[in-house]
Amino acid sequence: MPQAVSSRPRELRRYARAVIVARVTAASIPGARPRLSRLVALAPILLGISVIVRIASTMIAYSVQGDFFFDLHVYVIGGAALNHPGTLYDVFYVDPVKGEHLAFTYPTFAAMVFYPLHLLKFGLVAFLWQVGQVAAVYGSVRISQRFIGGGSRRIAMLWTAVALWLEPVASSFQTGQVGVFLMLGVLYAAYTTRWWLSGLLIGVGAGIKLTPAITGLYFVGMRRWAAAAFSAVAYFGTVAVAYLAFPVDTGRYFPHQMIKAGQTLPVGSSWNQSWLGGISRIVGHDAGPRSLVVLAIAATGLLTVVAWRALASGTGERDRLGLLLVIQLFGLMAAPVSWIHHWVWVVPLLIWLIHGPWRDKPGAKLLGWGWLVLMVISVPSLLSLAQPNIMEFSRPWYLAWPGLIYIAASLTTLAWIAVTGRRVGAADTVTTP
Repeated sequence: MPQAVSSRPRELRRYARAVIVARVTAASIPGARPRLSRLVALAPILLGISVIVRIASTMIAYSVQGDFFFDLHVYVIGGAALNHPGTLYDVFYVDPVKGEHLAFTYPTFAAMVFYPLHLLKFGLVAFLWQVGQVAAVYGSVRISQRFIGGGSRRIAMLWTAVALWLEPVASSFQTGQVGVFLMLGVLYAAYTTRWWLSGLLIGVGAGIKLTPAITGLYFVGMRRWAAAAFSAVAYFGTVAVAYLAFPVDTGRYFPHQMIKAGQTLPVGSSWNQSWLGGISRIVGHDAGPRSLVVLAIAATGLLTVVAWRALASGTGERDRLGLLLVIQLFGLMAAPVSWIHHWVWVVPLLIWLIHGPWRDKPGAKLLGWGWLVLMVISVPSLLSLAQPNIMEFSRPWYLAWPGLIYIAASLTTLAWIAVTGRRVGAADTVTTP
């Protein structure tokens, strides 16, 4: 009998994995196992329907309204501008509906990455971009599952089918944003143990758009010194490559164009869910960088440290996904601008809250479903309907204060992690002989 068992390690591993998946799935929606089983069985069909409707609706809306994919248009014109060196930060895309002039505000290296896009018809680019976004969302879900120790492909399909309609992901589809791809890169950078690959993914991602750079704090907190150092090397490598290829454009971007782009952004828009945006809407003018914004970010940083320590203080294996999400939430609140499409990090956050190692802690399910409902209601988008001019700051208090909704939810989540971690630590102290 022992020989029979030892001769089938693969079957045992599959069985163990199946048990883990079953437990995670059953724990995620108590009292709904038959219904969930039916959904899991139909997962490929549901995902297919969700993908078709998502892409078709966006393409139809673009053909009718014309003001969709404006960020993707900016990527395309930025890549095309490299055919005429020195003009990258002079070109702009004109919104056919609102008449807004949208300039290329990314590093020169990003334009080099986007260069092939202008070689195809824009309709084909928009379609392929959305297909890639679907794959990136699914990939992000699968990596999140691996972080927490299990999860089937069919459950990942269900999450992907739902995620395509949550406000941050839906906004990414409508604008043609690159954020979903960057999130996938950051997740894999945190997941893999190869320092050079982790550093390369974060450095190159930051070379395209600066938002992944916050992940350096995660590497430092995890004491992954080589990954942290190499991410900086990789980032400056993107700057060097861009400078060698297009010295005039790169010289214009650092630092003049980068600062200018920050000064011209509509930070008071309800779509900007950062501390700077939220406080600016309340006081009625650009609030930063001033003491109130700095104080809010500092307090959030302190709460982030407490939440990090709460997750990292356990005696078992570190909750790497939870720790990564703590850093990303802080980065979203502390950044000058965090448009709703930046908040795609809600997708792995939902998976962590509902399926993760703390899923059975008091309040975990409430937070998870609360975030899900919040993403469906789309409060910032609703508030934007009462703000015809996105450059304006002033608005009534009953429109200004709800504009803190993502920040309030993030602070609540960090506080819950801090309090729950303290309870877990106290319980471990009591049970330790």
